[in-house]
Amino acid sequence: MLLNNLSPIALLSFIVVFASTAVNAEPVADQPAPVFSGAAADGSTVNLADLRGKTVVLEWTNADCPFVKKHYESGNIPRLQKSAAAQGIVWLQVISSAPGKQGYVDGATAKKLNSERGAAPANTVFDPDGKIGKLYAATNTPQFFIVNPEGVLVYKGGIDSIPSADQEDIAKAENYVSAALADLAAGKKVAKASTKPYGCSVKYTG
Repeated sequence: MLLNNLSPIALLSFIVVFASTAVNAEPVADQPAPVFSGAAADGSTVNLADLRGKTVVLEWTNADCPFVKKHYESGNIPRLQKSAAAQGIVWLQVISSAPGKQGYVDGATAKKLNSERGAAPANTVFDPDGKIGKLYAATNTPQFFIVNPEGVLVYKGGIDSIPSADQEDIAKAENYVSAALADLAAGKKVAKASTKPYGCSVKYTG
């Protein structure tokens, strides 16, 4: 049906549905990354727009998820975080677990966990109402999104190519996050800009 044949009420309904679909659309690699702000573990408010000019890694995490534990207990994610920090990359953990759900923590607990695990994110952003997670269509922990200095989403997906909770698989897997960061450092387009994430489901509210 052509739009000019719709009644005013039907046309308005179409526009509302279209706008709603657009707002909730999954972010696309090589397009501007959705901007957000959120309360952080250090008491500050993190605003993605304020980080223009820097590469930003967003890591959806849940400390109680076996797949997350695999990459922290092995030292895999902490090593990536420290390497990123040495390059001036801003690495942000994002916790979208709702209150009462697995992985929900407060600021003090988040900092304690990172200290115990030897982790080195720039900060931890809390998303208890799931707005940031849904803005990025985050489905898993761990799951990663990389934003370049121009604010463009250049990578989204899993940490590596072997979807297991077994630490022994880390050495055999292709690490998509480190490969994407290496491509960026070399001034190249990220070769694999979108991969399939694996892990626990994000524990959203409801």
